Amino acid sequence: MRLTEYREDYNHQHQNVRSEGGIEYGDLSQFVDFDYVARVARLNAATLASLASGPGPPAKVKMLTKELQNDTTLTWESSPGAASYEVLWRATNAPDWEHVQTFGNATRATLKVSKDNVIFGVRAVDGAGHRSLPVVPEPER
Repeated sequence: MRLTEYREDYNHQHQNVRSEGGIEYGDLSQFVDFDYVARVARLNAATLASLASGPGPPAKVKMLTKELQNDTTLTWESSPGAASYEVLWRATNAPDWEHVQTFGNATRATLKVSKDNVIFGVRAVDGAGHRSLPVVPEPER
């Protein structure tokens, strides 16, 4: 695990410990904000606990590409403990998932969304609502 500053100061990392021109270089404890590092560590622990509470991600997620059509069909193998699955998608230039559609305990979904214009992901959801990490499908002919 790597803990970093929000705005990294490159004088204090990836440097040999030294002093030049009145500037101290190097990764020294005097430059560490330990309260910030503790908050980041707690957030990481909570995130890992949340992921550990959920089902594993679906396996062998595929996007069917044999037929030339605007609809998109995705398939996957079920995950132990999953009660349902969510298909997510976003524009190719969007940094976050923008849309989600829930499917029951299925291993196939067809959406009225063109595979040419978005990036898809599939994640498993357990009965308590815990979600796995999404898996981006591979093309399958």
